[in-house]
Order: sequence, then structure tokens, then C-alpha cells
Amino acid sequence: MKKTVKIEGMMCQMCVKHVTKALSALDPAAEVSLENKCATLDAAVADDAIRAAVTGAGYEVVGIE
Repeated sequence: MKKTVKIEGMMCQMCVKHVTKALSALDPAAEVSLENKCATLDAAVADDAIRAAVTGAGYEVVGIE
């Protein structure tokens, strides 16, 4: 099972790299999409940890499904 994280503020591939690097510490298989402005992670990762990683990289989490 996966979680989808909606992310605001990503505008280029460098942004994707920053978010991927931040999330890979939580889930090495995390996938970030600039086109969809979201990331996909393993469902076992806590929502608070995801929010902290994304905001720490300078972006905003607008939803976690």
C-alpha cells in the first residue's frame, strides 16, 4: 500500500531532487512527480515525518492520502 503526498512549490527538476532527497531518508523507494506535484511513499511512513521532511526541504504539503 502506498501514500500519495500532494506538494506545493515544486517548479523544476531541481525542486524534485530536493524533495526526493528529503523523502529518501524515510523511504528509499519514494517517487516524486513534478507533473502531478506529488510524491508516492510506503504507507508505513508516518504523516508527521513526511510533513517534516517536505517542509524542511522548503516545500508545502497540502494533503496526504
